[in-house]
Amino acid sequence: MRRDLRLHDHPALGAASETGRVLPVFVLDPVLLESAGAPRVAFLYRTLRALDEDLRRRGGRLALCAGRPEEVVPRLVAEVGASAVHISEDFGPYGKKRDRTVEMALGRVPLVRTGSPYAVSPKELRASTGTAFRVFSAFARAWAERALPAPCEPEPAKWAALPSWCTTVDSLPPEPALPRGMVLPLAGEAAGLAAWEDFRSSRLASYEDRRDRVDLAGTSRLSVYIKWGSLHARTLLASLGPADKRFRQELAWREFYASVLDYWPESARQVLQPRAAGWRWDNDEELWQAWAEGQTGYPLVDAAMRQLLAQGWVHNRARMVTASFLVNDLHLDWRRGARHFMRYLVDGDLASNQHGWQWVAGTGTDPAPYPRIFNPVAQARRFDPEGAYVRRWVPELAQLYPPAIFEPWRLPAGPPAGYPAPVVDHSLERLEALRRRVAHS
Repeated sequence: MRRDLRLHDHPALGAASETGRVLPVFVLDPVLLESAGAPRVAFLYRTLRALDEDLRRRGGRLALCAGRPEEVVPRLVAEVGASAVHISEDFGPYGKKRDRTVEMALGRVPLVRTGSPYAVSPKELRASTGTAFRVFSAFARAWAERALPAPCEPEPAKWAALPSWCTTVDSLPPEPALPRGMVLPLAGEAAGLAAWEDFRSSRLASYEDRRDRVDLAGTSRLSVYIKWGSLHARTLLASLGPADKRFRQELAWREFYASVLDYWPESARQVLQPRAAGWRWDNDEELWQAWAEGQTGYPLVDAAMRQLLAQGWVHNRARMVTASFLVNDLHLDWRRGARHFMRYLVDGDLASNQHGWQWVAGTGTDPAPYPRIFNPVAQARRFDPEGAYVRRWVPELAQLYPPAIFEPWRLPAGPPAGYPAPVVDHSLERLEALRRRVAHS
């Protein structure tokens, strides 16, 4: 089990259950644990504990094996006499390489791939050129026309006993220290299903109208459960109706970026647009720290960066605004911003994160000839019209209301005590960003 930490709607578990006794295993892979931020690791540990509790209620246990998968999985297979190893197929750059290595190490014991973390496998949709789609609208049409499999319910498994050298969740390492004050959502399949039911009953109908408002609870907040597979996108899609087109489209965005990363794995670290290869980035540490700590003097940007540190989650609209500010106002490399987000996001997904950053920076799949430059003041006025989001996350501005809260530096006495003046002039830096794109393309 990897990014499929649930017992329902689990094709790989169903395939394994058909062949005999099943031993659910999670490998604590040092390569992945060392590269993940503390919020993701902590939430993973909590999800594993919840999964083990679900298994115990059904007479099973989750086996934990620490080490390189190509070493511990064959050892485990030999000890229990397993006839096959069943997995949900992985399409990430490291995951594909790891699975090939494990497959070779298993020898005659098959590595059976059934299902994936996606409603449509990333390799199943290709453009007429034979490559992955580079334009979302074309991908979305092909994706929508695809006959999606219905959720499956595996037959109750007969569980195998844990080998003596495997541990359980009781022996998980201590959770890494979270940023001070960070509170994570409840973990596990039951929590994910409850969150889905709450969204479906209370906010799905208004999703189209409210999803971009950073001051309202208009989004689903399901990304963390989908990230770890406590929920599968197929489960959600099966419950959507014709009126839920916008929410279905957001699920398609996730699958689009997974397809892009599957075909162009180098896009996790390199630009997709050849014209962007020569773009020049600065390396100003003071500006970087101002952005990372939410001290830029632009209220919406600062609110979003502080929410990231407090919750390990940021509204998608705020993610785009903060990303645009880093690359277009501060002229800092999108890769550094993407790494920062992956360090703190509890729902950090490599494909969605990296390509979302590239979309904003104008280096990725977006066909627009120039980057999308978000005006942080105009965005705040439109998507936080009463300033409620800013007042929540920027206490220095808690006494301000529109219009002053959008541009506190224009107050007669300047910004309130403790809040910085803008670190840059957006109107000037926007022109500089465009100049650089033209000069170095």
